[in-house]
Amino acid sequence: MPFENHEALHDLELMVRARHGIVHLDTAEEDRAALLLFHLSDRLGVPHFEWTRSRGLGRVGLSDTIYNTKTFDQALGHVVQSPVDAIYHLRGVVGEGMGGELTAAIVREAAEAMSNRVGAVVLTGPQSTPHPAVRSHVTTHLLPGPTREEFRLLLRQIVRDVSLRTHVQIEITPQEIDEIVGHLAGLTRMEAEKILTKAIVEDGKLTVDDIRLIGEAKRAMVEEEGLLEFYPVEASLADIADLSGFKRWLAKRTAVVKDPRGAEKMGLPFPRGVLLLGVPGCGKSLSAKAVAAEWRLPLLRLDPSSLYNKYIGESEKNFARAMATADRMSPVILWIDEIEKAFASSGDADGGVSQRILGTFLSWMQERR
Repeated sequence: MPFENHEALHDLELMVRARHGIVHLDTAEEDRAALLLFHLSDRLGVPHFEWTRSRGLGRVGLSDTIYNTKTFDQALGHVVQSPVDAIYHLRGVVGEGMGGELTAAIVREAAEAMSNRVGAVVLTGPQSTPHPAVRSHVTTHLLPGPTREEFRLLLRQIVRDVSLRTHVQIEITPQEIDEIVGHLAGLTRMEAEKILTKAIVEDGKLTVDDIRLIGEAKRAMVEEEGLLEFYPVEASLADIADLSGFKRWLAKRTAVVKDPRGAEKMGLPFPRGVLLLGVPGCGKSLSAKAVAAEWRLPLLRLDPSSLYNKYIGESEKNFARAMATADRMSPVILWIDEIEKAFASSGDADGGVSQRILGTFLSWMQERR
């Protein structure tokens, strides 16, 4: 199976060729990481080994494993002793477990050994963040989520596989396929595969209405974080009285939202946002909901009261997590209600927390894509 994120593959190849001996691949998708490393080993022309706690270390494609490599320390010890150029993928790693004196020493030796070879030790796992004792010897690299091309390829594969078992009606235009693919952003490959398969198998069709299932999956993700609220799309522009200037602004940008690739080719940027200012009850909240309905995008609401925490640094972390969730799930409508309460400056009364959050928010507004 091809790995469609060529940029991620290229970046990791550069790191390995630059002699980064141990790489922590920051991702929740270990199977996708394994596919990436399979293609990386093929590019480099070196063997690909994989380690799990249950099986130990073994070469991918072979059933046998290397004797006495069940533990993390034993697997790294083999890497140190073996002169082979290779990609070693260590799965299910617990970063805090690297803090022991013996383990830290083996990690340092492995990093030094691999720096003189073609290849690297790649660590993945839900808790694989390197321990401070070995952090200077481990390079962390964030594996970006699946690209639109990966999702598009996945959709084709699912339609083909389901079609082998039952008849599938494709009632969707190429532009609507782009819309579905865009709405998959923020999901892992496995999550997207389950949702798309369910949508197709449920009624034997693929239609633009299947976006609803994607929205439900994203809602579950948001509720798990607990910092953003997922609002159902109920209102429409017809429910809003007047605001003709705002409606014209939306109408001009609807085509950009529904066909971002075509707009990009013409040099038209994706809408950045809008500030609605007015007295209570004038329709600001209703307008936010109507935008989501008009553009058929999920609506997330940031409640300022959920950000603040009595512990030092936690408020800033909460805001960063909320923005990361919005980024991961984009394209979405992010509705920040009563923004003046979220970022109101209280001088030194709150220890400068609101000023720091405002600074972070302005930077995010400037840098986000």
